Amino acid sequence: MNTVKTVRELRAAVARARSEGKRIAFVPTMGNLHSGHVALITKASQRADFVVASIFVNPLQFGAGEDLDKYPRTLPADQEKLLQAGCHLLFAPTVEEMYPDGMAGQTRVSVPQLSEGLCGASRPGHFEGVATVVSKLFNMVQPDLAIFGQKDFQQLAVIRALVHDLNMPIQIIGEPTVRAADGLALSSRNGFLSEEHRAIAPVVYRTLSAIAESIKQGERDFPALINAQLKQLEAAGLRPDYLEIRNALNLRPATAEDRDMVILVAAFLGTTRLIDNLHLNLDSPA
Repeated sequence: MNTVKTVRELRAAVARARSEGKRIAFVPTMGNLHSGHVALITKASQRADFVVASIFVNPLQFGAGEDLDKYPRTLPADQEKLLQAGCHLLFAPTVEEMYPDGMAGQTRVSVPQLSEGLCGASRPGHFEGVATVVSKLFNMVQPDLAIFGQKDFQQLAVIRALVHDLNMPIQIIGEPTVRAADGLALSSRNGFLSEEHRAIAPVVYRTLSAIAESIKQGERDFPALINAQLKQLEAAGLRPDYLEIRNALNLRPATAEDRDMVILVAAFLGTTRLIDNLHLNLDSPA
């Protein structure tokens, strides 16, 4: 696996692979890789001949007071994980390489509607930062396909929309969330949890599962379901940011007639913000 730090080197390496007739897969990350990221690289290696990953902690998607400065940077360990998973090329740029003219005057990419509400309400400007950096990376790599985890369900929806709306010839693949044995969704931010909070954290997924089971059993009073589970989260020691049931296709608030839904949650445990979701399609076999 080669590691490059400039756009020029990245494009040259990808051009060589493409000249050899190779299909290019891309997995963008912010580093501090875990088994969920490894699963994305493994899937990419199954779907393409040449796998490119990026590691870039994007300042544009962090708001004031968020954890940009303390976000873990673990490049040597990440390189080893990528190599073992079958990655061929790692792009690890500096902020100056990604934003050579600074960020103040940077052209921004905005995806309306899908970026609103949920994490978009709690983190103003976050999805504009995500859409902008992903657009830049897609233009730099020009992959045939790109793979993202479904844990960031709203982010995945935003990326699908920008690729569709901007006519990018890239197939977007969403991969299921990888979980610990107790159900906690794997996340780089889990490392911020104290031992006590890590023991509490699985209640997040149990909450989603309880709501899904009630819906499967015919419950359609969504506000009552949400209120009951919010109390459970609070009783366990979490501070909910949101807990909502949305239409899985357009992320609008779910109605009793919807069959394809996603239950989404964000909650603080101490200072760590956890997000998770559970996709529920009532027309799919159990």
